[in-house]
Amino acid sequence: MTPKLPKEFLAKLDAVTAKRPKTVIQQILKNGYVTTEELKNLGYEHAPRAARDVRELGIPLETFRVKDSNGRPIAAYRFGDPTKAEDRISKAAGRTVLTNALKKALVERYGSKCFIYLQPMEERLLQVDHRVPYEIGGEQDEKDIDCYMLLSPSANRAKSWTCEHCPNWNRKDVAFCVRCFWAHPEKYTHIAGQEQRQLVITFTGDEIEDYNRLIALVGAEKAEQVIKEMIGKYVK
Repeated sequence: MTPKLPKEFLAKLDAVTAKRPKTVIQQILKNGYVTTEELKNLGYEHAPRAARDVRELGIPLETFRVKDSNGRPIAAYRFGDPTKAEDRISKAAGRTVLTNALKKALVERYGSKCFIYLQPMEERLLQVDHRVPYEIGGEQDEKDIDCYMLLSPSANRAKSWTCEHCPNWNRKDVAFCVRCFWAHPEKYTHIAGQEQRQLVITFTGDEIEDYNRLIALVGAEKAEQVIKEMIGKYVK
């Protein structure tokens, strides 16, 4: 069970009506915390997104590690300090829903493709996200579309998970985020604080046969290393 919570905090929790964040809240109230495995069993494949919905309403959540039913470490969520929720929850709305007009403006400027994986895809499948997470940079004016990006569902899930496990999630340094791959893959200096560079290669059309031959020749686990070695020889 959860520790005894202030009446005002409980009232604010009770005021949440949206199904996904309310499910997270109810599970924490019932059991003291909720795991990613439990959320998946409840129909929420992307647990970090469900937890993020709660945080965006101004309700503090802490992420910690537990073991799943198979003994593997997974993430779990519990309430943070209720006193830190007062000012944010009083705003009631949390972050605003990003409009279709913003999405269309991004597609018109950049094309119907994922900013991270660079893969073209149907506009309806793309999701609009803040370049700098809302939890760190707050709300941005939709008129400044450079503050937003288009992501495929898988890229959005990967970004959410990485950002939640980044050391800056608690520091909340906006400048740090701006220099990150997950905010600006076109110009970045680090990936979630790591001195790394990432090249996303997507095989399409006739290239798929090249991909299949590569995997058949060296195996999926060694493919990345082989490509790095080939690039190393080419650029010398």
